[in-house]
Amino acid sequence: MATTYDFPSDLLAGQEELHQVRAELSALLKRLPWSVTPLDAFSDDNGWRKVERPASPGWTADEQAEVEKLRQREHELAVFVSGHRFWAEVAAAERVDARMKLKQARENENNTEGD
Repeated sequence: MATTYDFPSDLLAGQEELHQVRAELSALLKRLPWSVTPLDAFSDDNGWRKVERPASPGWTADEQAEVEKLRQREHELAVFVSGHRFWAEVAAAERVDARMKLKQARENENNTEGD
């Protein structure tokens, strides 16, 4: 039988916000130019695979600040979640399983809402 864990609400909320911040950061990075600073286009087909990049105008100060803000929040949340007092209550041998279940708690909650 699979073990279930009674995660504290603040830990669940922290993990959920961590998922959201990571998704927002990932989406932002996909929209931004490939280089933080302005760089010319380049092409290299001498390696094992061809690499091409268009010219990059770089990131604006606002874009850099937004990325930094999201990365800082991601770090704060990762530290909060990984260092939460709850983990001391879980046997060392079960912590990996518990951590995986916490990461999936949102998905499981979403899957059971229609039941």
